[in-house]
Amino acid sequence: MAYLAHSANAAGRPQTLAEHLRRAAEIAASFASSFGASDEARLAGLLHDLGKYGDLFQLRLRGEVHGVDHWSPGAWVGLAMHRNIAAALAVQGHHIGLQQLDSLKGIDPTRLSARHPLGLRLSEADPDVLLRRLSEDGVTLPTPPPLLYGPCLRDTASAMLDARMLYSALVDADFLDTEAHFDPDAAMGRQHQADASAVDPTTALAALLKHIEDIRKSLSASDSIRSMRADLLAACLDAAESPGRLWTLAAPTGTGKTLAMLAFALRHAAVHDLRRVVVVVPYLSIIEQTARVYRSVLGEGCVLEHHSLSGTGPERIHTSQDDLDGDSEAYRVRQISAENWDASIVVTTSVQMLESLFSNRPSACRKLHRLAHSVVLFDEVQTLPDHLAVPTLATLAWLAERYQTTVVFATATQPAFAHLDQHVRQIGESSWQPEEMSPPDLRLFDRARRTRVRWPDLDQPKSWDSIAAEMRDLPQALCIVNVKAHARQLFTLVSEREEGGCFHLSTAMCPAHRQHVLDTVRKRLADGRPCRLISTQCVEAGVDVDFPVVYRALGPLESIAQAAGRCNRNGLQASGDVLVFLPEDDVMPHGAYRQATSVTRMFLRQRGDLDLDCPALFEEYYRQLYSLTRPEAKRPELLHAIKRQDFVDVARLYRLIEHDAINVLVPYRADAFEALAAEARERGLTTAWIRKARAHTVGVYRPEETDPIWTRLEPVRAGRRGVADDWFILTDPASYHQHLGLLPKDAPSVWMV
Repeated sequence: MAYLAHSANAAGRPQTLAEHLRRAAEIAASFASSFGASDEARLAGLLHDLGKYGDLFQLRLRGEVHGVDHWSPGAWVGLAMHRNIAAALAVQGHHIGLQQLDSLKGIDPTRLSARHPLGLRLSEADPDVLLRRLSEDGVTLPTPPPLLYGPCLRDTASAMLDARMLYSALVDADFLDTEAHFDPDAAMGRQHQADASAVDPTTALAALLKHIEDIRKSLSASDSIRSMRADLLAACLDAAESPGRLWTLAAPTGTGKTLAMLAFALRHAAVHDLRRVVVVVPYLSIIEQTARVYRSVLGEGCVLEHHSLSGTGPERIHTSQDDLDGDSEAYRVRQISAENWDASIVVTTSVQMLESLFSNRPSACRKLHRLAHSVVLFDEVQTLPDHLAVPTLATLAWLAERYQTTVVFATATQPAFAHLDQHVRQIGESSWQPEEMSPPDLRLFDRARRTRVRWPDLDQPKSWDSIAAEMRDLPQALCIVNVKAHARQLFTLVSEREEGGCFHLSTAMCPAHRQHVLDTVRKRLADGRPCRLISTQCVEAGVDVDFPVVYRALGPLESIAQAAGRCNRNGLQASGDVLVFLPEDDVMPHGAYRQATSVTRMFLRQRGDLDLDCPALFEEYYRQLYSLTRPEAKRPELLHAIKRQDFVDVARLYRLIEHDAINVLVPYRADAFEALAAEARERGLTTAWIRKARAHTVGVYRPEETDPIWTRLEPVRAGRRGVADDWFILTDPASYHQHLGLLPKDAPSVWMV
């Protein structure tokens, strides 16, 4: 009898189980070789579908039964016969996600046959039957040394990363071989994309340095700014020669940090034979700008941009029936369409990077093994939520030590994370003691002074009418506010008396829309034409605009400093004006944002004017903030879940974005929208479609079930019968405003924040 792993593909050919197991095992072993776990990955690859040798699964494949557990038998063999906990966890979770460590106590076939926690049936209750059929198929199991978990238990974030890295190698291998069987064209397209993105770091560095020199010659900037940028670049290139794995880069805004740290990464990769560069940024506006700049230097196909807001949260796929066994077509489409970061340069969001590092889901974790022997650049790292700082630092420190990954934290307002090292070592197996890339004798912050900051009277809030009147009197000005509702209100007030000189920017607008606004704004600024931009925080970190006057609503001190970086950025004036004001209503994001704002208020009342160009101020600010918020004591349930090695609870509790999100394809450009909508309806959700759709997609928190917007959202098909629950097509063009972005007319208050 020929045992099958997968049913017939479009060409009518099924895939034998022996073929799939061998291919998945070899691919997984090649992936895990970068961190010395190829034998363990090969074992997991050969065991992951062992249960498919059961008669019940073969009936499942023919559609005659449903609800079959084919993963637990292989996990049991990995645990009981090979005493390999990491392999057992990976095999157990390759469909249902990594589970609690304690769950391995319950995978005994006798116990599962009597009562399965998911209400499923084992494909075969006798592991010896499965092993005999495996052997008869000519497949021999290795006996690898226990390299990661082995038979030992560790209760650290480091141990969880070890398990996820092996898991990543397994599920990526499984998905790739499954994709090659069911959709060879997509597999070839994925490989073509990977080949096209391959970049030799030495060649890329030469192109980057030429690009920087071209910018130096063409850009209008003061001699002092040019000098600082040259000094910072030289410091980064010098640091790249070092074998150090943990770095900070504290550099003022406007000093060319984005390109300088890429130069560090490329030289560091060339010198130390590293595989890829992953650039992690917090805001969609930065990822678009960063990816565009990198593509202009390295070529269009050389940069993989991954910035969906969804994709790391709870799995949501609606199928025609409730297939708990995870073998539905919609399931395969979802896993195959997930990114695996097979590219030399990846630009992604903090949400994707960090939540994936703590995820238990196969689609989110499949890319993690690519981080070994790579350079990971975190830009604008001040945005890392303090309540997640300790587990994040512990995991990244272990990534650097165990997996030879170089990690860089870059920002103009460097958080005092080193002060958390004692707490980091309590839940990890490495310490957080990074080196600073920029030597003190460069005096970058002293040399970077180019603005005057006017601080508000905390007892005298300003009305939006007065702010609008002041902005109308200025030929060029930027105002950054705390929430979208304020941005819309102020834009309306300023634009009602302007003709073409007022612009709005927020994440309610799709990337293509935001890019058009920024291009227009930059051109008007360069031409000296009237230009007033009202924006949310999405413009204040890393976005290259240069206004003579910047207004900033009172907020966290680091946000105000970032806003000041959009003022007199190129030093062409003697000094620019930064005007901090207290809005007439105190609406702002809750939680850490509001707490940080309260520390800013306290500093203002205690000290009066604050010097944003003084790094010591931010050192004290963050110490005070940590004293108030006690990040090491926040989320105790998360820390306890790490101690328990509970992958399910850790994934649930580690959230940069507390609310689940969805992606909405919007009609910003009618021709692009119609083409993408037609393709989605014809072919369903694919990796290629997602990449094309991103520029025309708005990410939003998942609306309440009663929100009227659902009547205007068409779910994107996943496979022939299912639909994805996080990708939608907006069917009402009136819900997308030409200036304000996605704004349903009857939206509840949650849409207005």
